[in-house]
Amino acid sequence: MKMRSILLLPILLVSFPFAAQAAGDAEAAKGKISMCIGCHGIPMYRTVYPEVYSVPMIAGQSPDYIVKALRAYRSGDRSHPSMSGIAKGLSDADMADVAAYYGRSGEAAK
Repeated sequence: MKMRSILLLPILLVSFPFAAQAAGDAEAAKGKISMCIGCHGIPMYRTVYPEVYSVPMIAGQSPDYIVKALRAYRSGDRSHPSMSGIAKGLSDADMADVAAYYGRSGEAAK
């Protein structure tokens, strides 16, 4: 039993940050999503800055994916001028809230 606990501990420690990553508050996000709706809330929307780009719909997307993408934009690992600027203005809690809102099985699109 003790050996099993010792082997399980590293797995739990490694997976904990991912589980906590998208534990945001969808209700709190309602005051934070105005910057998202302008592009991600329009079906088939294309932006022309800095180049023609089809903007993905994010309603129903995995909350973990949304948080990872926003963190990548904030750190510069992913680049798009508009998204990088928006992500740099978001705290980790803001990102989790937005991800919780949009990750609710597509309810945010309705």
